[in-house]
Amino acid sequence: MTPQAALRIRPFAPEDSGAVVALWHEAGVTRPWNDPLADIERKRAVQPELFLVAVDANQPVGVIMAGFDGHRGWLNYLAVAERYRGSGLGRRLVEAAEAELAALGCPKIQLQVCPENTKVLGFYEHLGYTCYEVVDMGKRIVDDLHRESAP
Repeated sequence: MTPQAALRIRPFAPEDSGAVVALWHEAGVTRPWNDPLADIERKRAVQPELFLVAVDANQPVGVIMAGFDGHRGWLNYLAVAERYRGSGLGRRLVEAAEAELAALGCPKIQLQVCPENTKVLGFYEHLGYTCYEVVDMGKRIVDDLHRESAP
């Protein structure tokens, strides 16, 4: 494993797409109803500076998406290559995203964890995140899997 000091965190670059999607699949954070390439393009269009990639020899080995709506920040799609798990890289990515959000004046940060992904709960709790009792609701307005191609 490469020492943590050799890793650097930088903004996402278009050529990272394939490696980032592979990291998301490896970490199990993709869902069948989401198109990860479409999610990348959406993020590149809105606050791309909050899409961070950890690289080793310019190869992505970790990734996090963050966003700020003016009221709260969000963390999404955190993934670390298996060989780097337990090395502190996930913490570094979260801290980098938190710093970017703080620089924007973000007063609080939230994230969502799928119920079956219980192994990451301790990780986030260790970083100071707590569970909120809320009802999470959503509405899909773009169906990535059945989207018609534009003529």
